[in-house]
Amino acid sequence: MSGDCYLFTSESVSVGHPDKVADQISDAILDHCLRHDPKSRVACETLVTTNLVVVAGEITTRADLSTQTVEHVVRETIREIGYTDEGIGFSADTCQIHSYLHSQSPHIAMGVDVGGAGDQGMMFGFACEETRTYMPLPIYLAHRLMENHAAMRRSKALPFVRPDAKSQVTVEYHADGTPARIRTVVLSTQHDDSVVEHRHGQAYFSDEARRFLIERLILPTLRAEREELVPERYIIVPPNTEAPQDEDALLCFINPTGCFLTGGPHGDCGLTGRKIIVDTYGGRGRHGGGAFSGKDPTKVDRSAAYMARHIAKNIVAAGLAAQCEVQVSYAIGHREPLSLWVTTFGTIRHGLTDDQLVGLIREHFDLTPTGIIQALHLLRPIYKNTACHGHFGREHPDFTWERVDKASRLARAAGYPKAACSG
Repeated sequence: MSGDCYLFTSESVSVGHPDKVADQISDAILDHCLRHDPKSRVACETLVTTNLVVVAGEITTRADLSTQTVEHVVRETIREIGYTDEGIGFSADTCQIHSYLHSQSPHIAMGVDVGGAGDQGMMFGFACEETRTYMPLPIYLAHRLMENHAAMRRSKALPFVRPDAKSQVTVEYHADGTPARIRTVVLSTQHDDSVVEHRHGQAYFSDEARRFLIERLILPTLRAEREELVPERYIIVPPNTEAPQDEDALLCFINPTGCFLTGGPHGDCGLTGRKIIVDTYGGRGRHGGGAFSGKDPTKVDRSAAYMARHIAKNIVAAGLAAQCEVQVSYAIGHREPLSLWVTTFGTIRHGLTDDQLVGLIREHFDLTPTGIIQALHLLRPIYKNTACHGHFGREHPDFTWERVDKASRLARAAGYPKAACSG
């Protein structure tokens, strides 16, 4: 690798990863509440482990949250994910479910009822020109690997994989920050016994299955997104060995421990809100620390992070900068943000300044909790779909924060109408 280049890595996790199972259950309960009462106040946490789900939190709603209803929502979510085999330690039909839900604190409600933020904190949004969805390339590719892993598992195109999986992508960048090539892929996927071979008394994931995953899942996914960045050759790095120093090949670490039979909540305990970097920008943009899943949009941890992404994406789509990061902060119970900050990492164009972008944002975006909820239509049961494969960078009709609907207006306001994409 040239001394002027550098590497950056991001990871994603599958729909069946224990933490993502917990996120999806929390968001499924949120959706249930919003479907029956759009004014629901929800803060729902979930723990999953061997044949056990514990749901707890503060919910104020007119929706039915009886034990029977909560159990139905939880079991249907687990079944949709794909945990239906009683023999692997976690199953929709046999797991125990305990619900400990109670109403929201009236002291929090005092501030939220008048349109104030549901919590204090700072939130970030990020966008860049590396992909067509204005996401950083490593996290975007890692998500697509997990998205395709789930689709191919369900279609039986990957007949031996189970729901739990993780991906990791390392991209080599030129000194100017543009992607040079995809350097490394790590894929760990739970699997069944059909692809296990025994060596010296130990169970190992077969090399044939490794090649199958590379040629059916990994290479098609990478080539579909950025074929020019995918090396012509790949090398499978065997378990417990050092990676070769071959800069002209894609290094593939497939189930690098050697075997992945035990997985899902039976293999690791899962908790809501433990994959906040996976949920956002893969470490490329900053993070305020607040999780998203299980929270209704009065919680600015979620809604303001969505709006910050919306703002950053529209600024980049307008051609005003190649990268943009936006920070907002709030005090619980107060409507207006305490601060608004923007950086374009030196990529701003047309003689503008970052301070001028702050002015444009204040002019064109309502950053009160009520304004965000109304602008992005957030009082809808749309959240379970956000809880896997990333909250950002996905072309889904319900993901209103991904719309490029202010780019032309921002460009005109900045005095550069030709810079804007359509939107």
